[in-house]
Amino acid sequence: MHLATYIGLQHAASKTLADSFRQVAEGHVGEPDVHSLCHTLARASDGHVDRLSPVAERYGEQREDEPERLHAEGLSGIRSGGVGLLRDLQDLYLLASFVDITWTVLGQAAQGTRDGELLDVVETCKTDTQRQLKWLNTRIKQAAPQALIATAT
Repeated sequence: MHLATYIGLQHAASKTLADSFRQVAEGHVGEPDVHSLCHTLARASDGHVDRLSPVAERYGEQREDEPERLHAEGLSGIRSGGVGLLRDLQDLYLLASFVDITWTVLGQAAQGTRDGELLDVVETCKTDTQRQLKWLNTRIKQAAPQALIATAT
């Protein structure tokens, strides 16, 4: 059963997302909404890690069987300026999208195995992840015009 592979993948990806939200928050303290909301969204991802822990204990986490390219990369560093913020938000969006689709995969497995506990975790955490994606999408839309077409004075 490869369910343990995806549980391990989601566990690590959710932790990576939480750490990446914190990294962006601290790297863009000049943007109060980004600083505050990224910390809030990091705590939500921390909650996902906690909620997934009992399921991981039950099924295990087999990272050694994980295919080479099946992983989530965190941010390598924070960029500065308006374009830097835009790129950092895009990186968070990509990572959150990875987390979201992995919840979908786990949800399908939960339905297939009729595992109500896993399904409950997936439904709650997927809803949170979709909120993260919506905020990121909105904030990217806000940052893009300022970063890409505003002229320096």
